[in-house]
Amino acid sequence: MELHHIGMAGTLESSDLQITVSPADSDITFDLQSDVKKQFGEQIQETVRDVLSKYDITKANVQIVDKGALDLVIRARTAAAVERALDMNDINWEAL
Repeated sequence: MELHHIGMAGTLESSDLQITVSPADSDITFDLQSDVKKQFGEQIQETVRDVLSKYDITKANVQIVDKGALDLVIRARTAAAVERALDMNDINWEAL
């Protein structure tokens, strides 16, 4: 599935993250900003990749500004951004 346009979700508050997904020509690319990038950067990206795969997204530019979000928050914010970028009206609960 291909993204239609840019989708964004989240805030810059503590324990949250802001994620933006946008269409890309190839692959999934990440721009991750986080104070805990050294410890958890790979895990954050893997969580986002997992959610993207549940929507069959194989091409996307992903920008993340992490403020200490837990895994469940990362999943929910990623799903919301993707569904906004796909113009979906019904929540895909299985993606979470």
